[in-house]
Amino acid sequence: MYIIRQRQVGVKKNLEEKQVIKNLKRMVLAIAIISLISYSQAAIPKNDEGALITSLAPLVKTVAPAVVNIRVSQTVKSRSPYDDEMFRRFFGAPNTPDNSREVQSAGSGVIVDAENGYIITNHHVVTGADKIQISLIDENTLDAEIIGSDPATDIAVLKVEAENLTDIEIGDSDQVEVGDFVIAIGNPFGLGNTVTSGIVSALGRTGISSSGYEDFIQTDASINPGNSGGALVNMQGELVGINSAIISRSGGNVGIGFAVPSEIAQSIMNQLLDFGEVRRGLLGVSIHTIDEENAEILGVESKSGAMITAIEPGSAAEEAGLRVEDIIISVNDEKISSARDLQNAIGLKGSGERVTIEFIRQSSKLETNAVLGQQKIARQIGSDIHPGLVGAQFSSSANKAGVEVTDVESGSPADQRGLEKGDLIVAVNRMRVENIQQLESIAQKNDILYLMFERENRTLILRIQ
Repeated sequence: MYIIRQRQVGVKKNLEEKQVIKNLKRMVLAIAIISLISYSQAAIPKNDEGALITSLAPLVKTVAPAVVNIRVSQTVKSRSPYDDEMFRRFFGAPNTPDNSREVQSAGSGVIVDAENGYIITNHHVVTGADKIQISLIDENTLDAEIIGSDPATDIAVLKVEAENLTDIEIGDSDQVEVGDFVIAIGNPFGLGNTVTSGIVSALGRTGISSSGYEDFIQTDASINPGNSGGALVNMQGELVGINSAIISRSGGNVGIGFAVPSEIAQSIMNQLLDFGEVRRGLLGVSIHTIDEENAEILGVESKSGAMITAIEPGSAAEEAGLRVEDIIISVNDEKISSARDLQNAIGLKGSGERVTIEFIRQSSKLETNAVLGQQKIARQIGSDIHPGLVGAQFSSSANKAGVEVTDVESGSPADQRGLEKGDLIVAVNRMRVENIQQLESIAQKNDILYLMFERENRTLILRIQ
């Protein structure tokens, strides 16, 4: 009896399991059909007439000739402790032979003015270059020169002398929306002209780097090392972004890439061409981020924004009627949630530009207009700061934290100690530095300096004596 009952229970259990499996199969099939329908609708874009685009080949044929491969040659000196002048003097070590060697790297660029031979790329692609060559889609190779470069937005402008170039029309990145179809064209891993496709995943991304001005377009179009400086193109064949960065644990694509919007890239290019430099807007305020925690401490109602803690006399902020303790919540209808947001919003605009600022003052929401001033760039040579920095030149600007190394003379004490052009000094002897004045102040009090600086997305420490 027991055995029979067991068998009956077992049969019933098997029937139930089979029914569950059958139901699961039906569910999976239904989900697969729905997913397939959704994917087919999402993956295939439509043209202006509403017809499905079954191939991107016509679009690629039009825009690909405007994307170039960039090869950069740079002389790098292999360093040794024997290179240190103080070491040689103390131990009587002989001078070491020149251990410099040439290294090469690759990137991408976009021809935006065929007549004048202007190419937009990333600053980090060409910084420190001794020689730059670009390769066209027909494999023709040309020498290029740097017209100007802006580390804060990671944009650089090159020029080549050539005829019959093909350029790309610059689109309005302000019209880009999340979900728009895009293609990325560049030179990943030095493989040459390569095309990937995807959508715009997000807009206005910040916090990707620790310095500079950010308003990135995020895309899931595959972007890999070597794609930097390449084109992000919409379905109308217009340039909407310059591919700049990825988030990846392995260094390869994981579907999270970032591009500098074309509006920013074009603005930087125009300033570099017109003035030979970037003339950034300046509001003239010191600010502090407002969040829920410090809003409660300060007794203010706003839970986000940028509170003004100081105003520079004669600045755009003073002329606009802003006051200390005002909390800025938007600029030109762009929401401001933090001090970093305000820094980006103002720093990405040019001097002389008129902006509308919305702010909170004593629980009242107010609005004013301001005509931005121009950021002043402080410059200094290393010999005026510290003996170990002789041969280097430095600069700092109002709305960018840190001191940038703008030049290093070959064979100089600064060069021998390991400083390189493009390094961004952010701390000295464990104290944060935001400008040259702070760097000088610390250097005057210490014979030995420990510089914390950023180089190619790495944070390094260098001992200067």
